[in-house]
Amino acid sequence: MIITFSQGKIIATQHEVVIRIEGDCRIMMQAQVDELTLIGGANVITAVGSGLNWSVKLDTDEQLQQLAAEIGIAITHY
Repeated sequence: MIITFSQGKIIATQHEVVIRIEGDCRIMMQAQVDELTLIGGANVITAVGSGLNWSVKLDTDEQLQQLAAEIGIAITHY
């Protein structure tokens, strides 16, 4: 599944997520699904694991819900 947001694209499968940030820098971030946390309300994806630590803010709650449905993990609300 591909989800487009204002800063780029999210490419999601059942096993991993790749975030591609558009612009001159062309940043790509990748994480396995078990390293991700989806934070509702703030609409943030965080990845923390062995040697990786990043977060990305999405535009809408709908984008976060689409991602959660695709990768099969729950959205956490703090």
